[in-house]
Amino acid sequence: MDLPRHVPLANPLLACPGAVLMSPLSGRGEVEQLRAELTRAQQNLHAAQLKIQALTLELAHHKRLRFGQKSEALAQGQGDLFAETALIDQAAIEAELERVANQINPPTRRPPRVRAGRQPLPDHLPRIEHRHVPASCQCGLCGKDLVNIGEDITEQLDVEPARFFVHRHIRPQYACKACETITAAPVPPALIQGGMAATGLLVWVLISKFLDHLPLYRLVQIAARQEVPLALSTLAEWVGQAGVALQPLADRLAALQRLRPVLHADETPVQPLAPGRGKTQRAYLWAYRSNDLEGDPPIVLFDYPVSRAGRHAAHFLQGWQGHLLVDDYAGYKVLFQNSGIIELGCMAHARRKFFDLAQANGSPIARRALRHIARLYRIEAQTVDWSIAERQAFRARYAQPRLRLYHAWLVKTRLTVPDGSGTAKAIDYTLRRWPALSRYAATGHLPIDNNPAENVIRPIALGKKNWL
Repeated sequence: MDLPRHVPLANPLLACPGAVLMSPLSGRGEVEQLRAELTRAQQNLHAAQLKIQALTLELAHHKRLRFGQKSEALAQGQGDLFAETALIDQAAIEAELERVANQINPPTRRPPRVRAGRQPLPDHLPRIEHRHVPASCQCGLCGKDLVNIGEDITEQLDVEPARFFVHRHIRPQYACKACETITAAPVPPALIQGGMAATGLLVWVLISKFLDHLPLYRLVQIAARQEVPLALSTLAEWVGQAGVALQPLADRLAALQRLRPVLHADETPVQPLAPGRGKTQRAYLWAYRSNDLEGDPPIVLFDYPVSRAGRHAAHFLQGWQGHLLVDDYAGYKVLFQNSGIIELGCMAHARRKFFDLAQANGSPIARRALRHIARLYRIEAQTVDWSIAERQAFRARYAQPRLRLYHAWLVKTRLTVPDGSGTAKAIDYTLRRWPALSRYAATGHLPIDNNPAENVIRPIALGKKNWL
C-alpha cells in the first residue's frame, strides 16, 4: 500500500537500539585515513613493480650472457621503427659520401665482386712440393708413350705442432803455448744469461701465457707429451726474468703512448692466488690503448695494481694531458679535475643499457633509443678510412644534428617515464653523461666509443676460465 506523501519515512538507525550515530566530522576523518592507506598501498605497489622490473631486467641480462648470443646487434624481427626516416638519412649520407669521394678521387671502374668461397692459402707460407707421377709412362689402353700437357695443382694447409729441439753451441778452445793463454769465441748472447731456455722457447712461453691465456701448468703438460721435463717453478722464473729483460721496451712504448692526444682506458677484475693463503684475492688488470682514428700504429699497455682505486689510473697517467675515453666508473673522476685530462664517454656503454631493456621486455622507448644510436654509428661507418678533416666536416653536417634530435627526444621522453624504472635509469645515465658522450662529434679524431679498449680486455675472460 502506498504511504501518504506527508508521512516521513522512519530512520532505520533510530529504530535500532544501541545504534551509534557518527558526526560528519568523524566520518570525514575515516575517509582521510582510508585515503592515506590507499596512497601508501599505491606507493608500495609502485615500489614493488619497480623492483620486479629491475629484477626482470637483471635476470634477462644474466640469461643473455649465459645462454644467449653475446652480440648486441638487433634481431631482424624486432622491427625498424621510423624505417622510412632511417632510409632517407641513409640515402642522404650515401649521396654526400659519393660527392665527397668524387672530389677526392675521380670515379673508377668498380672491381668485380668476389663471391664467397674458399680463400687462397697465404703466399708467405712455405711450400713443400710433392710430385705424383703415374706408375707407367705408357697409355694403359694402347701402350703408346704419354705426353705431359700440364699440371693439376692442389694445396693443403698443414701445421707442425710445437717441436722441442736443442741448440748445441760448440766453441773450440785455442791455446797459445808461448803466452800460455786460451782463446775461444764469446758466448752467444741470450735473454737469460746462463739459462737453458733459448729465445724461441721463451717466446713460446710468453705468447702462450699472455696472448693465448694458457696457464703455465698446461705448458708443462704440453712439454711432457714430448718427454721434455719442465718444472712449473722454472717456467714462472723464466716469465719473471723475461719481464725484467723486456722492461725497457715497455718503458719505450709507454713514452710513445704519452705522446698520443687521445687514449682509451678500461679495467677488469682477476682473482689470482694469494701467496701463502691458499685462496684467491681480487685484483684488477687495467688496459690503456691509443686511438685508432689518428692513423698511428696502436699501442696497448697493461697495468696490474692490486685494486680498482682511482689512484692507480692517476699514477699511470701522471703528467699526461689529452682526451681519455672511459666508462662511468667513479675512480676516473679524479683525473678530470684540473689535470688537463678531458673526459670522453662511451656511446656503446650507453647503448647497452637500452639494449638490455629491449631484450628484457621489448620496450618501445628502448628500441627507439637504439634507432637513434644506430644512425650515429651509421654515420661513423661512412668515414672509417677518411682523413680527420673530412670526418670532422661530415660529423658537423650529419652527426651533430642527429645528436641534437636524440637529446631533445631523451629530455621529452624522460618527462613521461616514472622515476626509478629501468627506462628512466637508462635515460638518466645518457643525459648525465651527455657532454662526454657527444664531445666526439665536434672533432674528426675523437672516437665515439670505448670498444677498442674493451676488445683488448675481452680476451682476458678466456684466461679467467683457463686459470681455474
